[in-house]
Amino acid sequence: MEKMMFTNLPVHSLKRSVEFYTALGFKFNPQFTSETSTCMIVGKYNFIMLLEEATFSGFVDKPIAPTKKTVSCIVAITYESEAEVRAVCEKAFELGGRNYKEPEEHGFMFGWGFEDPDGHIIEPFYMDQSHLEPLES
Repeated sequence: MEKMMFTNLPVHSLKRSVEFYTALGFKFNPQFTSETSTCMIVGKYNFIMLLEEATFSGFVDKPIAPTKKTVSCIVAITYESEAEVRAVCEKAFELGGRNYKEPEEHGFMFGWGFEDPDGHIIEPFYMDQSHLEPLES
């Protein structure tokens, strides 16, 4: 069985977050959607759960980090080309996402990033996978 990854992010307004990410081209799984949470499909086995803060709080015994002031993780998502990375970041900026850094080129990789309306750092990137060595299972 392939492992699946579900990254959970607290959001202030589920409606606002769904509108933002829908405009960036993401789809959502209705099986994992309620009035206070949804499952954003990133890839075949990769998902981001967007949970309103009260719902998110029910899963942990610590306070939620103030994501507008602090960073606890960077969510990096691959895209098919540098052009797609640029397009999704520029669209995020048009939608009110914050440009917190300039685009970066690293040989066979290109990345950029944006801060979403809740302060989460999302970094779209392109990687020419022909430069990667195969991983052993």
